[in-house]
Amino acid sequence: MGSTLAQKVWASHVVRQGDAGDDLLYIDLQLLHEVNTPQAFDRLRASGRTVRRPDLTLGTEDHNTPTIDIRRRIEDPEGRRQSELMRSNCAEFGIPLHRLGDSGQGIVHVIAPEQGLTRPGMTIVCCDSHTTTLGAFGALAFGIGASQVEHVLATQTLPMRPLKNLSVTVDGRLPEGVTAKDLILALIAEIGTAGGQGHIIEYRGAAVTALSMEARMTLCNMSVEAGSRAGLIAPDQCTFDYLASRPNMPTSAAWEAELAHWRTLRTDDDAVFDKEVVLNAADLSPYVSWGTNPGQSIPLTAKVPAPDDFADEEARTAAERALAYMDLRPGTEMRDVTVDAVFLGSCTNGRIEDLRAAADVLRGRKVTDGLHMMIVPGSVQVRRQAEEEGLDRVFAEAGADFRAGAGCSMCAALNEDRLAPGQRAASTNNRNFEGRQGKGSRTHIVSPQVAAATAVTGRLTSPSDL
Repeated sequence: MGSTLAQKVWASHVVRQGDAGDDLLYIDLQLLHEVNTPQAFDRLRASGRTVRRPDLTLGTEDHNTPTIDIRRRIEDPEGRRQSELMRSNCAEFGIPLHRLGDSGQGIVHVIAPEQGLTRPGMTIVCCDSHTTTLGAFGALAFGIGASQVEHVLATQTLPMRPLKNLSVTVDGRLPEGVTAKDLILALIAEIGTAGGQGHIIEYRGAAVTALSMEARMTLCNMSVEAGSRAGLIAPDQCTFDYLASRPNMPTSAAWEAELAHWRTLRTDDDAVFDKEVVLNAADLSPYVSWGTNPGQSIPLTAKVPAPDDFADEEARTAAERALAYMDLRPGTEMRDVTVDAVFLGSCTNGRIEDLRAAADVLRGRKVTDGLHMMIVPGSVQVRRQAEEEGLDRVFAEAGADFRAGAGCSMCAALNEDRLAPGQRAASTNNRNFEGRQGKGSRTHIVSPQVAAATAVTGRLTSPSDL
């Protein structure tokens, strides 16, 4: 019996098989940000250990970034302390760090691909669940906890129990105006937020291979919202072309050797998945979340569901609570739901293609009066490229607030970028649980195109509705 892509990458990194059924995996790259990592360094000091491979470790400041002015002092005392500790810890242990203001700074899952640090067949970890983003390159990328961060820092290995394999095949072609964000929301609505639990998802099919690398990153980014530990896509020519333009890539004979290896990273024809899901791309349309988890999502053309629409008692109870929190009435057209704010950014949709897509909708139009549209680039490089392409002028002419700093911003709401209690937003981030974007905030997850169209009308809107 053949092997899946995930099984091949896993097997090539097993250092030792444990008696309890877990494997000790070699880790090719560990990424760090300022949240949840200080305690790992404290434990290293307490045990008298050091960092095994600082050269295979990279830090960045992203969660607490002051986006209005990168030079501003971080207002939140805890956030300021986290950034200070990140700087001192990386300096003490010799770990490269992209500080606020550095040309390479940005959201950890955005800068790693930009800088050519993410390659097919790698194992990558970070103390952040959306590390799954990097599976778009055919890498096994996991979010890990603080104690696991310490283990990788000290040993460059990680004990993990083998996971099952879930195949998600998307046949056909996505209709005009339907994006990777819509695809992943539709999938999670189909299988639920626990549908991928205990599994690694491999995304396959014609609709997936037709996606750009940045769209593939969006897809893999939200694998964790389906309960999966990782999501990945087999590398192909699209992957290789993207990597060829990145820094830190090998050249000449070394590049050809890498390509030869990367082309072997595919699921065998006779491999067996533990679970399979098939979607028809032609059936999809722009999606929007109505509740307080990504699984509570429906087509933008649909109506707010009623609790009685759900056969499962647990789902009914969850719907009742979500509707109450979101202040929505069953039967309301989703396109009649008005919003107070629009957020474009995050590790899901803060890349240059996302900004281009939003600019295409906003060009020649205005953000509706009284609505605040905040656009935060995922990295300093994204910001620079947007300025070179004139996207900043499009945003300014439309009346959108294009922020100077790059970071997580309103997705994490750890700094000044947050909604006020009761405010409703159309947001391109990945999570919409209660209070995610500020205490009492209400979040509708959407694609960049829907976010921009919504900013124009003040209600949930598809570009085709304009």
